[in-house]
Amino acid sequence: MDQINLISDMNGERIDRFLSGNLEDLSRSYIQKLMKDGRILVNGKPVKANYKLSAGDEICVSVPEPETLDIQPENIPLDILYEDDDILVVNKPKGMVVHPSPGHYSHTLVNAVLYHCGENLSGINGVIRPGIVHRIDMDTTGSLLICKNDRSHQILAEQLKEHSITRRYHAVVYGNFKEERGTVNAPIGRHPVDRKKMSTKSSSGRPAVTHYRVLERFGNYTYIECELETGRTHQIRVHMSSIGHPILGDAVYGPAKCPFNLEGQTLHAKILGIRHPSTGEYMEFDAPLPEYFVSLLNLLRKQNF
Repeated sequence: MDQINLISDMNGERIDRFLSGNLEDLSRSYIQKLMKDGRILVNGKPVKANYKLSAGDEICVSVPEPETLDIQPENIPLDILYEDDDILVVNKPKGMVVHPSPGHYSHTLVNAVLYHCGENLSGINGVIRPGIVHRIDMDTTGSLLICKNDRSHQILAEQLKEHSITRRYHAVVYGNFKEERGTVNAPIGRHPVDRKKMSTKSSSGRPAVTHYRVLERFGNYTYIECELETGRTHQIRVHMSSIGHPILGDAVYGPAKCPFNLEGQTLHAKILGIRHPSTGEYMEFDAPLPEYFVSLLNLLRKQNF
């Protein structure tokens, strides 16, 4: 059982809302279930979901071990960018979920990695996410890191925590930037109304920083590169939308209707840089743009000619 300890810095906010904004891996409904089961204590006592916090309240969340699920290896082809005895770096395709979750217990990246690696995967994140150090959204493509042993996983998770991993994404966004580069520094947490979304307007947001630069301009659209300093859920999508430049194809944080035939946001994790867990050598991996992204850029160039 995992135990999470937090200190409230809020006055008057419901505890379920505070926790869902600070514990991104736990849904609000699951947090409420933990409360009903007496697994969330404030100052040593169980509380209900509508409990309103005071600054300085000590919160203890006990998360039970996940149920053992029968996650099966599947012979799904992987686009491998690099592999050795410690790590595997793959270029994730659009539409593939990274790890099993309710409604997605098969055809995920984890199913494919289990087939490819067999038992050579770290077990730190349990049966649901073996070897998975970080995630990207289902409709985001590009570089993803998998660890083959616990030692490598611990070292790379620490690099991720201290923000020393390089993560540069390419995206096409709505609108034309006035500047050539900039930074969005805005905390991200659960949306105050729609709890399935993230927002910069959350009262319990966590620090989030995205640096961006213009690669190419197409009048009503701009091709940009974004570098993550932090790694919050939907960070680039939320930050770009917050400054009036939502990602093309992103119906969640941008216009519901897209003028192009796209399946989800035009976002690609192009560059991933790490210090190798065994050698300490800095290594950088470059995932080529997917075909749909290249075709879109070519179309925009023709229209802008």
